[in-house]
Amino acid sequence: MKFTPGRLAAGAAAVTVVLWASAFVSIRSAGDVYSPGALALGRLLAGAVTLVAICLVRREGLPPRTAWRGIALSGVLWFGFYMVALNWGEQRVDAGTAALVVNVGPLLIALLSARLLGDPMPPRLLAGMGVSFAGAVTVGLSMSGGGGSSLVGVVLCLLAALAYACGVVAQKPALGRASALQVTTYGCLVGAAACLPFAGQLVHEAARAPLPATLNMVYLGVFPTALAFTTWAYALARTTASRMGATTYAVPALVVLMSWLALGEVPGRLTLGGGVLCLAGVAVSRSRPHRRRHDRPTAENRPRPERVP
Repeated sequence: MKFTPGRLAAGAAAVTVVLWASAFVSIRSAGDVYSPGALALGRLLAGAVTLVAICLVRREGLPPRTAWRGIALSGVLWFGFYMVALNWGEQRVDAGTAALVVNVGPLLIALLSARLLGDPMPPRLLAGMGVSFAGAVTVGLSMSGGGGSSLVGVVLCLLAALAYACGVVAQKPALGRASALQVTTYGCLVGAAACLPFAGQLVHEAARAPLPATLNMVYLGVFPTALAFTTWAYALARTTASRMGATTYAVPALVVLMSWLALGEVPGRLTLGGGVLCLAGVAVSRSRPHRRRHDRPTAENRPRPERVP
């Protein structure tokens, strides 16, 4: 099989989706011990150490000056604010409500990228996002805790979705000027710097945290952050922000499957149906319309030149 740029980008997006889905399972363990800001800082520090080590091995230099605006904005909004707000919001609302609200993010990405980046909005993309969002709503409602959500928690999750969307749209132009590894590494460093006010909490909580919770925090930094954000940036550089945002609608379906396998949480029929809708919508949004092939002249039907007597 030939690995074309399109196949490599699709594979990178798949790696991102799987690792981001696994993050929700790990956050459940670490989030019971670490406060939102401390968990975000610990995760970003683990990711930054991993990314800087890879940059040194690959001898990646500093990004060009023209890429720093996008790197800084995505670092503060997505790597920093998004992670703190999401961790905080998930402590105040049930998992289903959090997933439902945060999944507004891809819709916001589509709107912002169309407005600010001039991304096209083909009918298949819009239809696929609609199907996936319906699936995400179904999964969220089936997992909701029945009235246990607070207004503050919902607002925090909504702010996290907005920060995520703005961060992705800001990151896209930077990827045209710097490599995916550079954009991810320095975005992670900016996010870690923005979370430094939580350093005291991290040191205090890490001293008494059980080992599994700390290992989950390190896992979040190395895989769903360092690796998954790099594969995301690689794929984003080769497609539109809207299409990449639609791809993340596969995350709720994978979270349901991983929770079933790793935590023994057997999903109900409604949850499974919502997961199927999420995957179907992603398939529709990433499909391309069939091009009608024009009949090409062949040896049999090609007109023959008339012979001159």
